Amino acid sequence: MSTTLFSWSDPEVDALHNLATKFFETEAQPNEERYIEQKHVDRQLWLRAGELGLLCAAVPEQYGGGGGTHAHDFAVYDAQFRTGATSLGLAAHSGLVAPYLVAYGSEEQKQRWLPGMAEGKTIGAIAMTEPSGGSDLKALRTTARRDGDEYVINGSKTFISNGGMADLIIVATTTDPSAGARGISLIVMETAKAHGFTVGRLLNKMGLRGQDTAELFFDDVRVPADNLLGEEGSGFGYLMKQLVHERLMVAIFATANTGAAVDETVRYTKERTAFGGPLFDMQNTRFELAKCKTLAEVARTFIDRCVERHLVGDLDPASASMAKAYATDVEGQVIDRCLQLFGGYGYMLEYPIARRYTDARVSRIYAGANEIMNELIARSL
Repeated sequence: MSTTLFSWSDPEVDALHNLATKFFETEAQPNEERYIEQKHVDRQLWLRAGELGLLCAAVPEQYGGGGGTHAHDFAVYDAQFRTGATSLGLAAHSGLVAPYLVAYGSEEQKQRWLPGMAEGKTIGAIAMTEPSGGSDLKALRTTARRDGDEYVINGSKTFISNGGMADLIIVATTTDPSAGARGISLIVMETAKAHGFTVGRLLNKMGLRGQDTAELFFDDVRVPADNLLGEEGSGFGYLMKQLVHERLMVAIFATANTGAAVDETVRYTKERTAFGGPLFDMQNTRFELAKCKTLAEVARTFIDRCVERHLVGDLDPASASMAKAYATDVEGQVIDRCLQLFGGYGYMLEYPIARRYTDARVSRIYAGANEIMNELIARSL
């Protein structure tokens, strides 16, 4: 019988998970309140994560990364969401920007940008969502007009993870407004060199409140044409292909959050006394937790299988949509039930279950709302 943490892990992946767990528990968790107040983590936390090898673990070694597979990154994400130290924006940085650069970047672009990302010196973001667009990526209004050896970008983005602190932003733009989806391109913008680029508000969110999430504005921002990622007009295809990975990441966050919530609630109900005995001794409590544990285990088993398929390149878009929709729906159901068992204390933000509850709500919205997931699944039938 395997002694690894997950069906898709090995001793090396497990060791990284243990290292990440210690990092989040000792170096991130104690500062979560401050991160929430300032709406972003300290740059030092990024540098420390890079020093420990927790950033860009799946990026090849020749570009400064860990030289591992997606399993290594997934182990770090699981550790982060199990500990509840969710403020460090790893998903956008290691889970989105780095894979885009590895998959579509030129050799020069990879050498220029990936080492700094792995070290935590360069913070990455990807700017897709717009105020009027939401999940509809074909409706982009941000434009990039070619002018000699530069692109001139105009438009705005919102809900951008790491947007306030980002040094490097992959901007989804329309380079040919008449071509629809075939006119979408991805352009990498280095913020220090981007005149006309401004960061708007750091958004005040219901959950994940310590994560840097910002509005971005582009006013005749000139970016070298060499910063085009891949081919002009191929951006929509790149986005669609990478969404399989993104949606599986969200499912991993959800299963980690769900499992941790059940464990915390079991501990609490065994320690909390009511009507002369532990809350856990009441049949309703035990039965509720039995249902929650079953849902959590079924979700994790399904997601583990999806990870196994993804690691060998066999996870199709419909299955990724199923994973994202199912895991996040279960997350919402289970954590709501768990919070109820905490009674009034579950409503207090100093209790981790309340944070898990508010953090979980966005899971059914980002990376494509679950209603979109159901439509995509239905199209595959």
